Amino acid sequence: MGSPKDRFVTVYGRKPVLEALGDVTLQVDKVVLADTARGHAAREILDAASSRGVPVQRATAQRVKVLAGNGKQDQGVLADVVAPRMKLLTDALAGPRPPRGVLLLDGITTPANVGMILRTATAAGMGGIVVPRRGVAGIDPLVVKASAGVAFHAPVLRCATATEAAEQLHTAGYPLIALDAKAHSSLFSASLPSKAAFVLGSETAGVSDGVRALVDMWVSIPMRGGVESLNVASAAAVLCFEHLRRDSSTY
Repeated sequence: MGSPKDRFVTVYGRKPVLEALGDVTLQVDKVVLADTARGHAAREILDAASSRGVPVQRATAQRVKVLAGNGKQDQGVLADVVAPRMKLLTDALAGPRPPRGVLLLDGITTPANVGMILRTATAAGMGGIVVPRRGVAGIDPLVVKASAGVAFHAPVLRCATATEAAEQLHTAGYPLIALDAKAHSSLFSASLPSKAAFVLGSETAGVSDGVRALVDMWVSIPMRGGVESLNVASAAAVLCFEHLRRDSSTY
């Protein structure tokens, strides 16, 4: 089942909301402002929304916290920004042009890493980046900032969990290829099909058990200089651009 968060990137806090309203390349669906918000800050947001023709809904401060998913930094305001390339994974797989290269995030909870991965994967032309609603950092202002705004336009695919995504991808005929520093096959020499799902696990726990059971191939990035592994966002960059190098077509 879908969620409103499968269509929008929700930003919260006065500055991120004003930045979204000030960016004419973004379509803002609505602003939700706490009914306790008053004074200059509230007026600034109301004026910015009015100038863009964006509806403003009033809600209790507690309701804003629930909608934002953040109890400390929402500052009584949030905005739902339309993400034109965001869709459900099921819809993407059933569509007329399902993505070939897909990145599956599994247990990556650091917003900075998720943001950098979204930026890198989009730049490398990955057809889809699966960001599950549970077990992975939500696409919030921290992720948007780390992505330098690319998160609004990234080809994000949504589902409930990484395991659910792995099952759907496997059923749809996508081999699951996961990175592991101890894998014997090198990313640069392994035979990688253009239609595949590449799994990135967390730096601490690695690939989760449910996803691990469906992995078809494990590959590693060769390390030198006594370095054991890369930060997951750096590893994602190597993986995505190696996939781009091998793929002569354009998404």
